[in-house]
Amino acid sequence: MLISSYKQNPARIPALGARAFALLLLSLLLMFLDHRDNHLDAVRNAISAAVYPMRIIVAAPVNFWAWASDLSKSKKELQTENSRLRAEILLTAARLQRLTSLEAENNRLRDFLEARRRVQDEVRVVTIMAVDANPFKHNIVLDLGSSQGVYAGQAIINADGIIGVVMEAGPLTSDAILISDPGHALLVEVNRNGLRTLAYGTGEFGRLDLPGLPNNADIRTGDLLVTSGLGGTFPSGYPVAVVDTVTRIPQDAFAEVTATPTAALDQMREVMLIWSAQHDEQATNDE
Repeated sequence: MLISSYKQNPARIPALGARAFALLLLSLLLMFLDHRDNHLDAVRNAISAAVYPMRIIVAAPVNFWAWASDLSKSKKELQTENSRLRAEILLTAARLQRLTSLEAENNRLRDFLEARRRVQDEVRVVTIMAVDANPFKHNIVLDLGSSQGVYAGQAIINADGIIGVVMEAGPLTSDAILISDPGHALLVEVNRNGLRTLAYGTGEFGRLDLPGLPNNADIRTGDLLVTSGLGGTFPSGYPVAVVDTVTRIPQDAFAEVTATPTAALDQMREVMLIWSAQHDEQATNDE
């Protein structure tokens, strides 16, 4: 077809060559003028402004894909960062709980050390291994036994006061009863005036009853009750409880008196056993 078209119009080729040559000269002239005097800046800016929407339309799919990829990547990175931060928060909280527990234990041991300095008798810190599950029996098991010198009737204290007494000493462990047990009673005296009476356990960790005081007994709310030293079980002068209620009924012979133990009997992990001088002398005499 091209051959036939050339045969029909043989003068077309020279005409195209002349046009191309003219366009080449025009281009060189425009380049020269633009280079020297920047006459085509306005034209170039107009063409650029006209073409800009087309550029936006052409680049839109690519830009959208890049934006979607960045968004997906950012979301994944945020989720990963969020998961990492949550794990760090949980780890920090766990460490903080452990530090809080260690701080509380350190405070308890410091209190024990301070109490030991105040105690004249020989004492030893022991750990509570178990607590009786029966809510009506306030019994505990200690991690020391007769092989370490523990004996039945040995007094138990902590940094705040009297806790209880050893009931049975096995070779490696010991069973003890708390002063709050309903079956326990100890002889106490009012630290203010020396008035003596019995303090009975009630089955509640925070209450002791003093039922044997007459209405005219000199006892007041806030009085400190300490061990009397009589009976041979508890050495004298150790805090036991603080009187919190005194109710006097005229037609009754005895007052209703209750006291709160100085020691938190339901919040203990470590306690102290007392080897009193009185017991050592008795053991020496028995030998």
